[in-house]
Amino acid sequence: MKTDSPHILCINPWIHDFAAFDFWAKPLGLLSIAAILREKGLIVSFIDCIDRFHPKETQTAKVLWDGRGPLRKTKIPLPCGLENIDRQFSRYGLEPQWFASDLKQIRKPDLIFVTSLMTYWATGVKETLAMVKEIYPHVPVVLGGIYASLCFEHAKQNTRADLVIKGPGEPHLKKILKEFTGFELDDSDLSGDLDALPYPALDLQHKIAYAPILTSRGCPFSCEYCASSFLEPELRQRSPENVFKEIEHWHQDHGVKNFAFYDDALLINAKQLAFPLFEKIIASKIDVFFHTPNALHIKPITEQAAQLMFKAGFKTIRLGLETTDFSKDRNHDVKVGKNDFYTAINNLKAAGFEKNQVGAYLLCGLPGQNIDELERSMRLVKDTGILPVLAYYTPIPHTPMWETAVAQSKFDLRKHPVFTNNTLFPCVNSPREIDRISQLKNL
Repeated sequence: MKTDSPHILCINPWIHDFAAFDFWAKPLGLLSIAAILREKGLIVSFIDCIDRFHPKETQTAKVLWDGRGPLRKTKIPLPCGLENIDRQFSRYGLEPQWFASDLKQIRKPDLIFVTSLMTYWATGVKETLAMVKEIYPHVPVVLGGIYASLCFEHAKQNTRADLVIKGPGEPHLKKILKEFTGFELDDSDLSGDLDALPYPALDLQHKIAYAPILTSRGCPFSCEYCASSFLEPELRQRSPENVFKEIEHWHQDHGVKNFAFYDDALLINAKQLAFPLFEKIIASKIDVFFHTPNALHIKPITEQAAQLMFKAGFKTIRLGLETTDFSKDRNHDVKVGKNDFYTAINNLKAAGFEKNQVGAYLLCGLPGQNIDELERSMRLVKDTGILPVLAYYTPIPHTPMWETAVAQSKFDLRKHPVFTNNTLFPCVNSPREIDRISQLKNL
């Protein structure tokens, strides 16, 4: 490697929230960019501000059997506008002095990439960039990711980033590197073929407790509460051979046993992608476990799909149910019918999945939602013998439901993304209904 190659520092920022936990959450987009840059001959470093395995941790990080675990947290002041909320607000991740020390100990970067995840973690991004600019005031910082894409103008005005980009980072790389470092990047293989991309640079972490996996980008549905189709307008899928080789790589070369599928559409075109992938995993007899935190579409869970997932080592199944109001005149998207749901559950049970492995996400806190209906949905899901899992609604810009949420929220959602935090129930205006939701959690 050339010693005069530009040094690119990639940073995953702090989380600011009322609660946070490492539920198989990694900055996969940023680590994918890091892998591309490294393959192209640049020097790449990575600092994860929510690193559970930082060398300065005085205690061994708790790691559950599936790789998840709690994050270090430090109490910080409530954001402006939420001072009267009777709850503790925290910074999750490294102590600031650890982050500062890490920044100072590396070779001075020529360019810094910072990602962003949840929109309502914007204050964590702002604090991260402030410290970066304090230590490297003249090094250009590029901000990307979900918050940057969905709240583009807010990110430009409220962070110290020199450039904010929307959407996938690959199309921007050539121009960014040329402008800020003078490096001429050959991006001819970044045209959209996902199989042509290197595996994400998970090895830049201090420890790989689990590996996130994407078999595809994008989603064929356009649910009114979801921004997937805005962030990735086109559904692109990898070949089953390419995905299997990545799983095999992380397992054999790095000892990884737990994999979390980040797909929005894992079972779409299953006969061409998912089924051949599962069959390869089964035939290889590798001892690995799979989890689906992003939820599976219910209709494609046929008898064959359920059996293959069980044999391949799936341990955590989450279903994108949303509600058990299956009527045609329901208020929100209808992706699944009543028979589809019951068939999927029967198929999963017949394949061997147990109650504690299968859960159905039910949307909670939607604008104008009937809490009685939510309770009925929870009880119906319980009666099927699986777990009802409440998924608190987050108002998201660029979704069809955004304007309704803005009109009905008790907060000024346009003012700052922090007001969209789902644990605030921004679209539930009755304290009594919030209390009822809290009680329903006990179900």
